[in-house]
Amino acid sequence: MGLFQAIDASASGMTAERLRMDVISNNIANANTTRTAEGGPYRRQMVVFEPRSEQASFGQILSKQMDTGDEMDTGNGVRVTGITKDTTPFKLMYDPNHPDANTEGYVEMPNISIVSEMVDMITASRAYEANVTAANAAKSMAMKALDIGK
Repeated sequence: MGLFQAIDASASGMTAERLRMDVISNNIANANTTRTAEGGPYRRQMVVFEPRSEQASFGQILSKQMDTGDEMDTGNGVRVTGITKDTTPFKLMYDPNHPDANTEGYVEMPNISIVSEMVDMITASRAYEANVTAANAAKSMAMKALDIGK
């Protein structure tokens, strides 16, 4: 993998994780939204990633390099293929005074768990930080390589 490929792969990861954080923030903001334009409560959204090219697993890369000494294509980053809606059932909350309550007094609430969303936000943030560190390491290696010629 070349220098610019490493930076490009990290940049694709940062872009994907930033979008993931935006979607998680939107989920948290709509955790109490009981009425949407489509009708019904807000549905949790999730970001779907896929490799930008065919990638080998870490174990495959190690075993191939150890067996033959050849390098394998280690991938070319990640891309977002879409944002899907979570199909888990809505939560029911008893509140007969709520304007969206049914005849029994129950209100369908969004299928969002604030705790799960915060855990997802932390993992997205850590993944973003890891990509920043990898890009900075590639940049540092390039600077050191340029210093060799001095």
